[in-house]
Amino acid sequence: MRRSFRPPVEVGDEVDVTIEAVGAKGDGVAKVEGFVLFIPNVKEGERCKVRVTKVLKKVGFGEKIGEAAPAEPGVKEAVTEEVAALESGPVPEPEDTEDFGEEPAPAEEPAEEAPVEEAPAEEAPAEEEPAEEAPEE
Repeated sequence: MRRSFRPPVEVGDEVDVTIEAVGAKGDGVAKVEGFVLFIPNVKEGERCKVRVTKVLKKVGFGEKIGEAAPAEPGVKEAVTEEVAALESGPVPEPEDTEDFGEEPAPAEEPAEEAPVEEAPAEEAPAEEEPAEEAPEE
């Protein structure tokens, strides 16, 4: 059985959104319950009131009609701090550990040599020189 997806907005709806990004063609990208809306003439991080003008299966389009209503107490401050942090400079890249969520392998320690039993003099094992470790890149 095929279920039909119903977008959370309809043509004519007015919603308050935060512009999350600006697309390649210059339109702002916002989401309403995960549904993507494209809005022209806005800036990233801007909060605005949008009227939905067109709704397709996977995306919608809207136009800015004004400023967004004030956010709930505590929400606006968090958004403002997040935008300020983004504008303050580049975010340091996380260290690439290539562990893919796996538990780290225990560090390899040189194995202790087992005591060697005394062998007859003519069959004494030759001592091996320890192999040089390759430098890590």
